[in-house]
Amino acid sequence: MNLKKNYRQAVKAFQPKPPYVFNSLKAFVVGGALCAMTELFANWYSRFLSMPLLSAQQLAVMTMMFLAIVLTGAGKYDDFSQFAGAGATIPMTGFANALASAALEHRSEGWTAGIASQMFKSGGAAIVYGIVVAYLLGILYYIMF
Repeated sequence: MNLKKNYRQAVKAFQPKPPYVFNSLKAFVVGGALCAMTELFANWYSRFLSMPLLSAQQLAVMTMMFLAIVLTGAGKYDDFSQFAGAGATIPMTGFANALASAALEHRSEGWTAGIASQMFKSGGAAIVYGIVVAYLLGILYYIMF
């Protein structure tokens, strides 16, 4: 036990401290830029395609998810995610990347046993908790209004 503790202390002395503040700011800026780009798409769809705002917003989110899937397929989203950190993995683009990368990785196992099952292993928790939170917020909304 003492040897393990000494080893950890020795290793810790040579590990660089992560730049938490810089990484947080970078994630904030990149995540905000992704959200701003989604808003630009929504405004563009609403104005130039004469769509209702809600439909335009839904289409904008689908567009961003499509772009994330295309970048995942091209192998570029991982580089972007390494740079942006949580700013690229927290929004819906990160969810689309998780599902697409699982599908690409397990496509040789077939549609059902490979793609479908592995996609929902990686994205299942987000889907379940998204449904639970939506349900609880729906109840809260019903009670308050």
